[in-house]
Amino acid sequence: MSDTPDLLSFSKASGCGCKIHPARLEAILNGLKPRTHSQLRVGNETRDDASVMAFPGGLLVQTADFFTPLVRHAADFGRIAAANALSDVYAMGGRPVMANALLGWPADGLPDAWASEMLEAAAALCDEAGIPLAGGHSIQIGEVVFGLSVTGAVAEGNLKTNAGAQAGDAIVLTKALGTGILAAAHKRLQLDDAGYAALIQTAARLNAEGAWLGEISAVHAMTDVTGFGLLGHLAEMTRSSNLSAEIFADSIPVIQEARALAAAGILPDNTWRNWNALEKEVEMEITDLNLFGILNDPQTNGGLLIAVAPEALPSVLDKLQKTAPEARVIGNFTSGSGKQISVRNGSPGNQ
Repeated sequence: MSDTPDLLSFSKASGCGCKIHPARLEAILNGLKPRTHSQLRVGNETRDDASVMAFPGGLLVQTADFFTPLVRHAADFGRIAAANALSDVYAMGGRPVMANALLGWPADGLPDAWASEMLEAAAALCDEAGIPLAGGHSIQIGEVVFGLSVTGAVAEGNLKTNAGAQAGDAIVLTKALGTGILAAAHKRLQLDDAGYAALIQTAARLNAEGAWLGEISAVHAMTDVTGFGLLGHLAEMTRSSNLSAEIFADSIPVIQEARALAAAGILPDNTWRNWNALEKEVEMEITDLNLFGILNDPQTNGGLLIAVAPEALPSVLDKLQKTAPEARVIGNFTSGSGKQISVRNGSPGNQ
């Protein structure tokens, strides 16, 4: 890819891997004074994907998401950044309505045409979602930063948060893991064409399933898997729902090329950051040690993580297969005590 824009030379971290360390972010947010508003339905209390406000006719969903490049090509980065920002609305069971771009650009170091290419690709992805990229804001800085502010809507009864899981619910993941590993290999010039194609296919795919999942009452909770990895975002669900969870190694979908890279020890630096924030809450009883890196891999626009009542599971999985063929049941929520998350060998139902 020597003929593509080298955005990565203006990026210290990659994609959602540039998030602030979970423990440090928690300390920052804990320093805020609690505030309430009569119409605010979801604020920052449970670290959810978006904020939600009541307004005449329904609920308004609002989010902003931006990060530094994880790929060299401007158009690919634009698509990924847009899909990642839209995912926050889908993860609340909502539908995006409009978006505005958030752009930080090193104008003295990169051609403006690359910024145009990035914005056009993001606008095309918004077209795919059926919404306009209506405007935005830009600043000149030393690193490339791009994302969207997204406004969405959700019917009162369709809102999903990360706090509604129930004991006995199945845990469903809609995308294979490994985008962080692929992005790290790409940055280190160790990713082949097949791996790059897998990265783009996964990270630029809309999580639009969230909109119809919001309409199903037996879907009790939902979030998306991004920079804190599968374990980090599952931990947010268990804490918010006051539950524990068990997941099973054999059931976890992994991008084939990422599995091979993990076996070769090619992992993002933030893999260890994610684990350090969680190790006291997770019990790992697995024989495939390569899975450790995958479970803690910082995803960019990873899949939806869903709590589904057992009676609705067959119909939900059947519908998911049409647009998210990698969707799998990876475990279940429990009311058990001890470690908050247990990772075990085997598959759900075989224990």
